[in-house]
Amino acid sequence: MAKSQATYMKKQLEKNKQKKKEDKAQRKQERKQNSSGGDLENMIAYVNEFGEISSTPPDTTNTN
Repeated sequence: MAKSQATYMKKQLEKNKQKKKEDKAQRKQERKQNSSGGDLENMIAYVNEFGEISSTPPDTTNTN
């Protein structure tokens, strides 16, 4: 009887591992679909003439 119970526990543990793996893959897929994106345009930051970080490119027409 001990052998069958040990086998049963091994099967249950394996099922639990598989379920966790599937849940993790599903959460990963959902995060990937719902991400706001990591585009290069969203990551670029500019520094203006005063040394402040800005999200808009500097005005190059005003060169002295």
